[in-house]
Amino acid sequence: MLVKVYGAAVQGLEALPVTIEVNASRGIKFYLVGLPDNAVKESHERIVAAIENSGFEFPSRQIVVNMAPADLRKEGSGFDLPLAIGILAAAEKIKSERLNRFILCGELSLDGSLQPIRGALPVAIKARELGYEGLIVPFGNVREASVVNRLKVYGVNHIRQVIDFFNGADSLQPTETDTRKEFYEQQNTFEFDFADVKGQDHVKRAIEVAAAGGHNLIMIGPPGSGKSMMAKRIPSILPPLSLSESLETTQIHSVAGKLGHNSTLVACRPFRSPHHTISQVALVGGGSNPQPGEISLAHNGVLFCDELPEFNRTVLEVLRQPLEDRCITISRAKYSINYPCSFMFIASMNPCPCGYYNHPTKACVCTPGQIQRYLNKISGPLLDRIDIQCEITPVPFEEISTARPGEPSASIRERVIRARNIQNERYKDVRGIHCNAQMTERLIQQFARPNDKGLELLRTAMKRLNLSARAYSRILKVARTIADLDNSDTVQTQHLAEAIGYRNLDRGDWAERR
Repeated sequence: MLVKVYGAAVQGLEALPVTIEVNASRGIKFYLVGLPDNAVKESHERIVAAIENSGFEFPSRQIVVNMAPADLRKEGSGFDLPLAIGILAAAEKIKSERLNRFILCGELSLDGSLQPIRGALPVAIKARELGYEGLIVPFGNVREASVVNRLKVYGVNHIRQVIDFFNGADSLQPTETDTRKEFYEQQNTFEFDFADVKGQDHVKRAIEVAAAGGHNLIMIGPPGSGKSMMAKRIPSILPPLSLSESLETTQIHSVAGKLGHNSTLVACRPFRSPHHTISQVALVGGGSNPQPGEISLAHNGVLFCDELPEFNRTVLEVLRQPLEDRCITISRAKYSINYPCSFMFIASMNPCPCGYYNHPTKACVCTPGQIQRYLNKISGPLLDRIDIQCEITPVPFEEISTARPGEPSASIRERVIRARNIQNERYKDVRGIHCNAQMTERLIQQFARPNDKGLELLRTAMKRLNLSARAYSRILKVARTIADLDNSDTVQTQHLAEAIGYRNLDRGDWAERR
């Protein structure tokens, strides 16, 4: 008997439908074709044990399973459930009339219980798109998949429930999730708050400007000055995710297997902080079984690189193109996959190898040449993509010991949201531009061109401070954001002056100052 069961394979962020054709005939052999990987080939032993431990006998017949399309590589353990159901249906142990109305996904344990899989959300989206009535997934994935409306999503714990469901002996109930309610309830929950940060008002101002315009930022300061502490609090002042952004972010984390059991939509902007020993593939994505990298996991959020000069230079260089294009194309011999990676790049570093250059109380033992070599670990093209460069000094004891808390994140966030709303209105007719950091040269000339007095200030600053030519457009973008925070329609001289102050590392004499 020939039956067809439907599953899905995840490639990149998209699920592709897979038709599992099972034919049972006279004989005793088992054949599995259709370009399965090792995890799919090993499913035979899991399926045999799961079927027998569920009270059924594995069919004593020749079983031929074809996974179509045959030229698409099938990877992962999520095909266990549809393969098992197809084999039982071909052996006439399951009624096959309703099999064509559902997509099935799940990994089987030897006792027949189902384990969660990766990529349940993209599969649910594809099932609705193709017009299937429902989706059957392990119970650990049901809340993740149920965020897709107009699709019946059934969560099951054991293969026996699926068998009874198709035989009419058990009526499973679809899971319904109030996605919007849960999403908006979790949007304002943050572990860290800027109220914990005492002093460093000029650094918090720079971070506010960066958050308001989506600018990349680097903080340079000695150990213990609060760089990492403030970076961890940046998500608490960013605008809340929209539902479309949350769905896209959740898809990426679902494919990467980063969602916890019984998780729904990602409600808060992600914050990723990879260690400096990370490899190129782990950072941008790829591998033999392609997975999103850290830059894609930080999509719509923050990628924080602590101790930036300690990263391998070749690893840092792969960031250059994603920072500009906000997407990454990973091309290998067997596949080509696009992942989105629109994130705020936040970095921190010590000013010199010993860490105490420009420290108010501790002497630096590094020579100007050592300092320059340390800074040269970060290439000019990468530094060119960092809009705000902020120098930090340690907080005095008087400010640390005070009991008065700093300004809370909620207050800063209100100002950031107001500035972002201005930018959303400004760029509503420009495709792919949502904040000032994404402005093209044409948009800079249209919206951020200063008056004659401002141009004279910028010309003077570039000559006297020995600023590079690459700083010109970055200064104008940041000045436009400062003007938005000031609710100003035009870029004023004071806005340019503040933006110029955020280009410390562009100063030719920075490493020689004592």
